[in-house]
Amino acid sequence: MLMPTPSEEYQFVLDALQKHHTWFRECIPLIASENIPSPAVREALTTDFGNRYAEGWPGERVYAGCRFIDQVEFKCIELMKRLFDADFVDVRPISGVVANLVVYTAFTEPGDVMMALSIPCGGHITMGKKELGGTAGAVHGLVVEYLPLDYKELNIDVDKAKQRIEKLAAEGKPPKLVMFGASVFPFPHPVKELADTIHAVGGTVGYDAAHVAGLIAGKCFQDPLREGADVVSLSTHKTFFGPQHGGVLSWEKYADKIKRATFPGMVSNHHLHAVAGVAIAAAELLEFGREYARQVVRNAKALAQALYERGFNVLAEHKGFTESHVILIDITKYGDGGTIEETLEKANIIINRNLLPWDIKEGRHFQHPGGIRLGVSEITRLGMKESEMAEIAEFIKRVVIDKESPEKVAADVAEFRKDYQKVHYCFENATEAYQYIKIR
Repeated sequence: MLMPTPSEEYQFVLDALQKHHTWFRECIPLIASENIPSPAVREALTTDFGNRYAEGWPGERVYAGCRFIDQVEFKCIELMKRLFDADFVDVRPISGVVANLVVYTAFTEPGDVMMALSIPCGGHITMGKKELGGTAGAVHGLVVEYLPLDYKELNIDVDKAKQRIEKLAAEGKPPKLVMFGASVFPFPHPVKELADTIHAVGGTVGYDAAHVAGLIAGKCFQDPLREGADVVSLSTHKTFFGPQHGGVLSWEKYADKIKRATFPGMVSNHHLHAVAGVAIAAAELLEFGREYARQVVRNAKALAQALYERGFNVLAEHKGFTESHVILIDITKYGDGGTIEETLEKANIIINRNLLPWDIKEGRHFQHPGGIRLGVSEITRLGMKESEMAEIAEFIKRVVIDKESPEKVAADVAEFRKDYQKVHYCFENATEAYQYIKIR
């Protein structure tokens, strides 16, 4: 068989890109770690900023040609400070993973003890132990101890956490860093309740806001810097609806160590087109963030309630299911999370499988866990509100419980999506959310 020509390979990639855009126009995107950026952010990502280098702090670059790049980065820092009421902001980390590595580098040494939630309990892979390949252990060499989770409350158990912190300190292994935050983050974490205990043993209070940064910016979740956090890491493409990038928020007294950890420690060039996109998204959040964040939470509660009423075991019903964008469902009554993820994708409903806190103990694996995770950030930005959540719940029920043909449901989903093609909570939206932009 003849190998495809370079021209054919070139066209294959371009065709796949266009097919993806066409497909997502007809899908219900419910991945909690994703969102849709505005046309203005997409425009920033196509600019020549993405071809340039700007190592170092703005105004102190290693490279020339940064006149306008510096202006934009300084503006991005200023906007982020306003959004989060932060003394110091570094917008150079290129992702949430890199932002967490900046925190680890600035505030700990290899061999130090760090505490965080385990991955089955919602912790991110950046918080994982060395033997699990997690970033904290395998990359930075931290000894990871777990914060205890109250399974019913889906939150950190304050009393047990205090006991564990004090026990580690008594054993001569005080945690140098305690990281709040998670990938499954339905309720505010007890930063205020535990900060004094952490500081008393010489620890730093960190907070991974990757999932909830947009809700914090919209004054609709919690305010970790006012509750005792020393440093906050984040990504900028989840509830914060910018491009894929990262950042670190902190206090001025920690500025130098964070700046040095970022460069030369973690980044060289830092994706300058994405920094411009973050600046645009920050301006959009300053203008529209409170309205957007409130609607995200209302939609999450409404979708959870609608699914619960249709027979799904949505966790934390006694607490209103969620106070964020994310919903966690024990799906074992109807199958495993991996199989249901695949079936729903055939119906153009995009969700992800998710470990439940007790899955490992019950012998389940991350490929076929007991749970699924849903997020409403992207559908909220497409203009959907509470009434649409009931329709989405019905689509999911038809596939998972009623066992309707996914292909039949997919056709109905595509019809439903026709009315939701524009990005909301932004200054301009002439270009549709998933419109393919051809510039060649």
